[in-house]
Amino acid sequence: MDRSSPPTAPGIEAFIRDLPKVELHVHLEGSMQPATLLELARKHRVEKIPATVEQIREWYAFRDFPHFIDVYLTSVEALRDEADFALLAGDVAARLAAQNVRYAEVHVSLYGHMMRGVPAKVVFAGIEHARIEAERTHGIRLRWIPDFPGDYGAEAGEETLDAVLAHRPEGVIGFGVGGIEVPRAPFADLFTRARAAGLHSLPHAGENGGPERVREALDLLHAERIGHGIDAMRDPELIARLRETGIPVDVSPTSNLRTRAIEAIEDHPLPRMLEAGLVVTLNTDDPPMFGTDLLNEYRTAHRLGLGAAELALLARNAVAASFLEPSAKAALTGEIDALLAAHGG
Repeated sequence: MDRSSPPTAPGIEAFIRDLPKVELHVHLEGSMQPATLLELARKHRVEKIPATVEQIREWYAFRDFPHFIDVYLTSVEALRDEADFALLAGDVAARLAAQNVRYAEVHVSLYGHMMRGVPAKVVFAGIEHARIEAERTHGIRLRWIPDFPGDYGAEAGEETLDAVLAHRPEGVIGFGVGGIEVPRAPFADLFTRARAAGLHSLPHAGENGGPERVREALDLLHAERIGHGIDAMRDPELIARLRETGIPVDVSPTSNLRTRAIEAIEDHPLPRMLEAGLVVTLNTDDPPMFGTDLLNEYRTAHRLGLGAAELALLARNAVAASFLEPSAKAALTGEIDALLAAHGG
């Protein structure tokens, strides 16, 4: 949580706490708590990672998006065996469940592990063990979105997809591209192959690469949701297209602030996106790296001027934009509506 933020009104605080939540844009590796990172760094003697929890927190002060990527890639060097991935995924699930998150679709930086010599089957074995245990223990359901960094090129994407298709466990539902935003045209055939294999197209676009990356994600990758997408607000035609098609946009306000995609949280376009009629969901991206969690993102949305009805709308949007089965969607939406009615919404 961002402790510099002003307090939230007690009624809204309780509403946010009790709101049934779905998260659709959160990274497994970026959810590693400093204490867990330190434990794994010591286990594997990774000397590049700071030696104390406080130093790790200071390390998470990002100059810009490329600097964030450098830190991210260094931190994942501490993940090496099945037990590491199970530990991380289990901790992520427990922390989400404690915030009343019922379901999450979690990005997994699969290529970042494969390029270090960690086989995809090791990654999948660890996270699947945690996924099954989390549902039994905490009642939270997790699904996975393996991805690759676009700035590593189409070959990295091909290797990632090949590994997914060779070792795909039950929990994998989609395929994504992240990293530094580069033109998406080289990935068109790759995403066609992923979609033909039954994987949903869930790319990052428009975080800091401009509206054209969002257009490419829609036109070339046939995106079913847009990860970040805030740059779409710079293009009126793109705004109209997103509104008319109902393609969801998964925004992460604190992430955008911490990576310098926006200068101040008050500059975030979230309220304008809702006013424009876009289907927006609220997310954390890499919560401990950005000093946040999903409760804090809802508080932030409230401080940007959104009341209980708008917060409930964000929660309903996330349910609708998820790949949950219809019966589960209906049940969660009913809970959200009931809570809003009890709040006086």
